[in-house]
Amino acid sequence: MAEPVSSPPPAARTDRSPWNWLLVVPIVVPLLVPLYNHDSPRLGGFPTFYWLQLAFILIGVITTSVVYRMTRRPGPAAKPTEAAPAAGDSDE
Repeated sequence: MAEPVSSPPPAARTDRSPWNWLLVVPIVVPLLVPLYNHDSPRLGGFPTFYWLQLAFILIGVITTSVVYRMTRRPGPAAKPTEAAPAAGDSDE
């Protein structure tokens, strides 16, 4: 009786990328109260607190996007495929 061929165990996933440390930025920056603990400058009539909170959201989105792009694993290479003609199409 033949022995079954065993494949090597899958590599353990590791999330220890230095890029992950960049995710601390959107957590720590809003905690720095002196950044927005005043009324001026106003932007469109809104005090600093309000428009800076929106800026913090953008900072979070940008840093999360950067970390995602830098830490994602490359997928399998996509093979170019020829577009098959539709069933009703003909070159007559």
